[in-house]
Amino acid sequence: MNSIRLPHEKGFHVSWDQIHRDARALAWRLDRQGPGAGGSWKAIVAVTRGGMAPAMIVARELDVRVVDTISVKSYDHQAQQEAEILKSPDPGLMRNGNGILLIDDLVDSGKTLELVRQRFPDAHYATIYAKPKGRPMVDTFITEVSQDTWIFFPWDMALQYVEPFRGT
Repeated sequence: MNSIRLPHEKGFHVSWDQIHRDARALAWRLDRQGPGAGGSWKAIVAVTRGGMAPAMIVARELDVRVVDTISVKSYDHQAQQEAEILKSPDPGLMRNGNGILLIDDLVDSGKTLELVRQRFPDAHYATIYAKPKGRPMVDTFITEVSQDTWIFFPWDMALQYVEPFRGT
């Protein structure tokens, strides 16, 4: 019997309700932590695509009206590749990132956020989930998971039957 697990076998399934609760928890942690008057944030930038849902929830909770995106491609059909920026946020808004809250769903290896940090070194980087290799790239996160855990986000899933862990 083979005891090696494939990445999807050590899965952490996240529901829409859980993402909503965790994004609100992230907002609570970030409340009044910005550099503006009263600890406000100038804007939120979501890392597309995974950071869009958490960014929307955090923006609502913190009453941040300016929301932009940065599109970074670092995966191609589940395989990690060299990270590249496909779309940048408004340069007039960003400058060096001061006062900007940059949000993603997960930091895994840290390569995506490392690339974005090079461009916007003074932004505050926040994720819902963090793996050990990527944790140094994040300023604030909610839940740490092991490096070998595969997170199944609700936007990637459909409801269907799943075999029990120990078989039938």
